[in-house]
Amino acid sequence: MVVGLLRTYHSQGTNGEIWIGGEFVCYAIELPWLDNVRNNSCIPEGIYVLGKRYSKKFKWHVLVKDVYGRSEILFHPANDARIELRGCIAPVSQISGIGRGVQSVAAFNKLRDIVYASIDKGEQVLLEVLKKGE
Repeated sequence: MVVGLLRTYHSQGTNGEIWIGGEFVCYAIELPWLDNVRNNSCIPEGIYVLGKRYSKKFKWHVLVKDVYGRSEILFHPANDARIELRGCIAPVSQISGIGRGVQSVAAFNKLRDIVYASIDKGEQVLLEVLKKGE
């Protein structure tokens, strides 16, 4: 399965759309693109393997594996990229501004359930990050 993240870049943050199999799943918010600087930038465009991960802070969430120069890049709930993210990706139900959204927990749970169902069936799940319009 391929999870597509189609991004629109802004100087203050990155907004995106998440699609799976031609179906819109939710929106996403991220930090702006700042040359992949740890804790300050969204991750580079490319293809990544997704996996399950558990932490005390975020409970069960989605890990983006093998991001060049980065570690522990996750999909997890957040509504304001500048305040709540350090390079991770937050699914949101609606975009409310640049790098900002609402109802992140609902969007995250929807995405996590789809990703986990595929992983549980033994399928590889890939994240393809692209600039919107490409």
